Amino acid sequence: MRDYIRDPREIIRRSFEIVAAETDLSALPADISAVAERIVHACGMPDIVADLAFSRGAGEAGRKALAAGAPIICDVAMAAAGLMNDRLVAGNTIHIAIDRPGAEELAVSSGQTRTAAGMQLLAAHYEGAIVVIGNAPTALFRLLEFVEVGASKPALVLGFPVGFVGAAESKAALAENTFDLPFITLHGRRGGSAIAAAALNALILGEEQ
Repeated sequence: MRDYIRDPREIIRRSFEIVAAETDLSALPADISAVAERIVHACGMPDIVADLAFSRGAGEAGRKALAAGAPIICDVAMAAAGLMNDRLVAGNTIHIAIDRPGAEELAVSSGQTRTAAGMQLLAAHYEGAIVVIGNAPTALFRLLEFVEVGASKPALVLGFPVGFVGAAESKAALAENTFDLPFITLHGRRGGSAIAAAALNALILGEEQ
């Protein structure tokens, strides 16, 4: 048999030991450090921490919202699939924008993506929610458009869309928002559902890290 670590607990322990050794978290506030560690663990790139951006108190705001039973709005099923649902103890409801009833029809009739249409249809659920975007820049842009014109604000936006068209721009718009919207995001093209889910999992776990 090949020589490799088989014990899942030892794999996790060693993984985070390496993350801690190779990642410079010294510039991060305490409520963001665990989020950064989970993101690095999810993508295997310690240097990604340099691109992390966040509003003051964002991590604590997310933890409080989760404890209060805040709904969770994901852009795609892949982001929702990565969440530690068994650790959600406050009855948090999970909504998936792309699967929202009517999203496909609205997307066709309005000339937008299904994720953007789904975010539009979920606008009534924004208030106090945690929004997790790991795939679609259009979903993040649509959310920002609605909040900018008066829709209720989420408690926290985890904005990690990935790609070459609109990803960097949508995350820059989130980081530069002028309506006091709490956020954690990652500048540039990198992102993805695994990273977005990892960020929320860090908040779900809280002190259990």
